[in-house]
Amino acid sequence: MLTNIMYVTIPVTDQDRALTFYTEGLGLEKRIDFPGPEGRFLTVAVADSPVQLLLWPHAGQPVEKQPDAEAGLLILESDDLRKDFEVFRRRGVTFDQPEPEDYPFGVRIEAVDPDGNRISLRQQRRP
Repeated sequence: MLTNIMYVTIPVTDQDRALTFYTEGLGLEKRIDFPGPEGRFLTVAVADSPVQLLLWPHAGQPVEKQPDAEAGLLILESDDLRKDFEVFRRRGVTFDQPEPEDYPFGVRIEAVDPDGNRISLRQQRRP
C-alpha cells in the first residue's frame, strides 16, 4: 500500500537559479543536494512537509520559450496569501496578475518560476 508522496519533479534548465527562486523567492527550504551519477539530485520543501520538490535538470529551453508547451502546475497553500504575496513580490517573484483574487474557495494568484513553471498560491476560505 502506498503511504506518502516523496517527490514531485519540477523541470528546470538551471538548478542554481531554480534553487534561488524556490528558497529565496518563495521561502522553501533546501533539503537534499547530492551530485549523483545521473545528475545533481536537488530538492526543496515547505518547512515540516514530507513532500519534496525535485528540481531536475532538463535539456532544452525554459517552458515559457517553448511554443505550445504547457507549464506544470504546483499548488502551494498559505495561511495569509495577501501578506505572503507582498513578501514574495519584494523578493522579485513574478506573478500573472497585479494582486491576488478572491474566489469562492478562497484567495489565489499564480507565480512563475524562471523556467516558466506556474505555481498557484492559494489560501482556503475559512468558515
